[in-house]
Amino acid sequence: MRHYLSLFALLFVVLSAGGASAQERAWVQIEARPTLAQAEERARAYAAAFGDVAGFRMSSGWYAIALGPYTPDAALARLGALRRDNLIPADSFIAGGELFRQAFWPVGANPAAAPTMGAAPDIATDATVAPVETASIDTPAPAANPAPSVEPTVFAQPAPEPDETLAEAQRAEAALSRDERRDLQSALQWFGFYDSAIDGAFGRGTRASMAAWQEAKGLEPTGVMTTKQRARIFAEKNAIIAELGLETITEEEAGIEVTLPLALVEFDHYEPPFVHFAEKNGSGLRVVLISEPGDRATLRGLYDILQSLEVVPPLGERSLNDRGFTIEAANASVASHSYAELSGGLIKGYILIWEPEAADNAGRALAAMTASFKTIGGRALDPGLVSLDDAQRRSLLAGMEVRRPRLSRSGFFISGTGAVLTTTEALQNCSRITLDRDIEAKIAAQDTTSGLAVLTPNKQLAPRHIAAFEVGALRIGTEVALAGYSYEDALPAPTLTFGALEATSGLAGETGIARLSLTALPGDTGGPVLDGKGAVLGMLIPATTTGGRVLPAEVSFVANASSISAMLAQAGITAAIANRQGALPPEDLTDLATSLTVLVSCWD
Repeated sequence: MRHYLSLFALLFVVLSAGGASAQERAWVQIEARPTLAQAEERARAYAAAFGDVAGFRMSSGWYAIALGPYTPDAALARLGALRRDNLIPADSFIAGGELFRQAFWPVGANPAAAPTMGAAPDIATDATVAPVETASIDTPAPAANPAPSVEPTVFAQPAPEPDETLAEAQRAEAALSRDERRDLQSALQWFGFYDSAIDGAFGRGTRASMAAWQEAKGLEPTGVMTTKQRARIFAEKNAIIAELGLETITEEEAGIEVTLPLALVEFDHYEPPFVHFAEKNGSGLRVVLISEPGDRATLRGLYDILQSLEVVPPLGERSLNDRGFTIEAANASVASHSYAELSGGLIKGYILIWEPEAADNAGRALAAMTASFKTIGGRALDPGLVSLDDAQRRSLLAGMEVRRPRLSRSGFFISGTGAVLTTTEALQNCSRITLDRDIEAKIAAQDTTSGLAVLTPNKQLAPRHIAAFEVGALRIGTEVALAGYSYEDALPAPTLTFGALEATSGLAGETGIARLSLTALPGDTGGPVLDGKGAVLGMLIPATTTGGRVLPAEVSFVANASSISAMLAQAGITAAIANRQGALPPEDLTDLATSLTVLVSCWD
C-alpha cells in the first residue's frame, strides 16, 4: 500500500521543522525504476505530457520519477486531479524529497533547485504517456491557490486503513515460520532487491533489501515489512506470474530446470547446443537454452560465437571468467541477456531475447529465469538428437544468424603499435570499423584522392611483422605476391595471389600508381603487394573504369611505395624501409605476407 501525507500532516511537518525548511516542498512521485536507462525512458515519456517532470536517484539505488516541486497544498491538489483523471499510476503518492539524491532528469538541470510551484504547469495536449491507456490528457491544471472547499471534493474517498506500527510489524514478523521467511526472501530476490542465500535468517542483507523495496514503493524504509507489505509483495509477484504464465519446466534432454514465461514463449525445436523457445502470440520474446559438454576453451569459444550472432549486438556489458560468462547486449531493434556456467565438464546457460517494446516483460521474465536456473541430471544436449539438412538448419536458426559486416576489405600493419594502412573504400558510411573481426578501430588519416587511409586500433597491438617498403625504382616484369582477404570475411585467413609488374604508371600515364598483371577480387583491395624479398611495393587499390570501358580481369593497380610514404609522412608516421637482400624461401614469404595482412570490416 502506498503511503502519502495528508495536507495537515505535511503542514505539521513544515511547522515543526521551523517553517522555512526544505520540507515545505513536496513532489508527486509517479514511478520508481531499478535502472537509469529505464528511468530515463519513462521520464522522457512523461515529459512529453507534463512540463514539470523530475528524476532523482534514491539512496536504495532505484530511480524515482516525480512531478514538482510544489507547495504541500498544490502537491495534494495535483495528485488528486491526476489520479482522478487516470493520467498517472493509481499508486502515485506525495513525497517530501528526503530520499532523493542526484538528479538525472531534466538532463543537465537540477530540479531540486527549481522554484516551488503553487500550481501545476499546463499539460501538453499532443502527447501520450505510456501508462495512460484510456484517459484524455487535456484536463485543466488545478488553480494556483486552491480554495479550502476544493480539497474534500478532490479527496472524497475512504481514508486508507492504518498499517502496523514498527513494534507491531516486528511482533508479526517474529511469528513467521522459517518457510515463510524463506518465501519473503525469495520474493525480494525475485524483484531484484535481494541477492544472498535463501536461508530464512533476516540479517543485514535481508533488512537492507526490505528497506530498498519499501523505498522503491514510497514507504518508510524501516527494514521491517508489515503484514500488509508482505501481502503486497506476494500479490504483485503472483499477478506477474499469472500475466507471464511463469512455470518451472524440466528440460530432460538438456539437463536444465528453469522457470519460463510460457504465456509468451513456447518450445520450438532442438538445435544442439541450443533448445529454442519461439515467441508466442507476438510477445516479442524468445528463449534459447544452452547445453553442451566442454571445458574452459569450449566456454571461451561459446562466448566468442554468441557475440557474432545478430541477436547479440556488439554494445553492452560483458563479463567472462573461468567459470562462466554474462553478456548484456542491445541496439535499436533487439536486446538480449546471455548467461552460461561451466561445472563438471558441462556448459549450461540461456539466452533471453526481446524486442524493445517487450522490455518490461523481459525484465520480469529474466528475474524469474535467473532465480530459478539450475542444472540437473549430469547430462548435456546430444549433438545427434536431430538430423537436419542445410536448408532445414537455416530455417530453424532464423534470427540466430551470425552477424556479418556490410563489407570487408584488406589492410596491413605499418607500425609496431598496430596502425593499419587500407583503402578508403572500406570506410564509407560505417557505424563502426573492426580489424580482424573484433578489434575496434578508428580512422587516423585518409586521402580520398589516392584512396589511402590509416586506421589505429582502440587497443595497442603488437604485430609480428610490419610493412617495409621498397623505395627504389621498380622493375617491369618483377614477380609479385598480393596478400588479401579475397572472399572478405568468409575465410579465417588471407590468401596469396601471384602476378607480375606490368608498368610503373597508370594506363594514361598517371604517377603514384603501378599496373599489375594479376587477377584480384574486391576483398583483396587494400592488401599489400610484395616482391620476392618481402619488400612491400605498394597497396592494391580499386580498379576503375574510364569512359565506360571495362578492363580485363587480370589488370590491377597499386598505390606505389613513394605515394604511400608521402601520405604517411603527412599523418606523422614514418614508413619503414626495406633492406633485406636476397629472395625469401616460399614458406617465409607466405608467413610474412599473411602476418602483415589484416581484415578490415565496415559495420552498419
